[in-house]
Amino acid sequence: MFYRQMPLVAGTFRALGFPLPNDASADMDDLVAELATFLDRDAGPEVVLCGESFGGALSLSFALAHPERLRGLVIVNSFPVIRQRWKLFLGPLALRLLPWGAMPIVRRFTEARLHSPHAQPEDLHEFRERSKQIGKAGYLRRLEILRHYDVRDRLGELRLPVLFLAGDRDQLLPAVAEARYMAARVPRGTAVVLEGYGHICMINHDFDLMDYLGPWLERDLRSADRAGGEVS
Repeated sequence: MFYRQMPLVAGTFRALGFPLPNDASADMDDLVAELATFLDRDAGPEVVLCGESFGGALSLSFALAHPERLRGLVIVNSFPVIRQRWKLFLGPLALRLLPWGAMPIVRRFTEARLHSPHAQPEDLHEFRERSKQIGKAGYLRRLEILRHYDVRDRLGELRLPVLFLAGDRDQLLPAVAEARYMAARVPRGTAVVLEGYGHICMINHDFDLMDYLGPWLERDLRSADRAGGEVS
């Protein structure tokens, strides 16, 4: 869901998007390995990795496995652990019983919990169309992966700059509380509240990631090293 931000960050970065595989057997280590291969093939030596929701969990896992590959992390509406684990057992069970072709209808009923209150119809339409590309096998597998995902005890190992962005209207998870929790435990962590934004915020017509990346880059990255980087 990074499509709206691609042209906005292009003036500063060479933007790359990592497609999550539709794989029913992959675990988090497999996804980290695939992301490493992707970056080795397509990115340069200096990367700022940006991940939203599950992508944030993957980005944190990648940073813990390969800290030497990154100059910084941007984590949007994400978490160090799913605290209500029971949802990760009931959710996949319900989705397995649901015909995948009915998911567009389901998403219509859950939009109020996912999106920002001021999301425009064209933003939502584009999101619905792109969501049709999400495969059932990979989606279910990612929910299963989160049953075992927990990096709370390892956050202090992250020595690179990390920017945690959290929408204060996120109804899917307590994004602001999670961002502040993580930032307090990451030595160079910074939490910023996105006022008025819900869980899926980067598709919004008025959201510009560079509004938040710009000051952070100047303060936490370029103050120490004026060299450029890449974002994925």
